[in-house]
Amino acid sequence: MKNAIHLTLAAVLIAGVALPAAAQTGAPSSGAVGTTGSRPAAKPADTSPDYRMVPGDKLRVEVYKDAALSQNVQIRPDGKITLPYIGDMAAAGMTPTALRDAITQSLKEYIASPTVTVMVVETQPQTVSVLGEVNSPGVHPLKHQMTVLDALAAAGGFGDFANTKNILIKRNTKNGVDTLRFNYKDAIKPDAKPFYLQPGDIIIVP
Repeated sequence: MKNAIHLTLAAVLIAGVALPAAAQTGAPSSGAVGTTGSRPAAKPADTSPDYRMVPGDKLRVEVYKDAALSQNVQIRPDGKITLPYIGDMAAAGMTPTALRDAITQSLKEYIASPTVTVMVVETQPQTVSVLGEVNSPGVHPLKHQMTVLDALAAAGGFGDFANTKNILIKRNTKNGVDTLRFNYKDAIKPDAKPFYLQPGDIIIVP
C-alpha cells in the first residue's frame, strides 16, 4: 500500500504541468504587479491580490527596458522558476507582489534600480488530491472554504483499513513541501476548529 501511495503521489505532483512558455518581450501592464506602461500581449488572469501561486501557474516577468531579462515562465512541480542571472528561485506559495520584490532584490546585484513586474497570466485549476485508504481516491475540485472533512467526504469516505488518526496533508510552500498531520476523530469533535485546504494540497490516508 505504501508503495502504491508513493507512486500515486508522484503522479499527482507532476500531472498537468507543461513546459515553460517561450520567452516574449513587452513593457509592463497596468493590470500587473509593478509599474505601468504599454500593455503586453499577455493578459492577467482573474486572481485576487492575495492569490498564492501554485505549481503549473504561468507567469509573465517583466524587467523594464530589458527584453533579455523579461520572461514567460511556468512554476515547476518543485515550486520554482528559473530566470536569467538569478537561476532557480521559489515561487509557489508566494503572492505576485512577494515574488516581484524577491526578483527585484536579486537583480540589484547585476543591474541598477531594476523595475520588475510579475503577472499571473494563467492559473492551474484549483484542486486537492485525496490518496490512500478512501473509497474514491483522486483529484477533486477545490471549492470555496473547503475543509479536510469536505475533501474526505468528496472521496467517498474511508476504506475499511484506514488509519484515521494519522492522516497527512502535503502542502507546497515557498520553502518546499510541508507535511501537516490531521486526526479525524479530533476533527469531528463539537469544539474542533475547521482545517481549511489550500490549492494543491494532497491528503494521504494511510
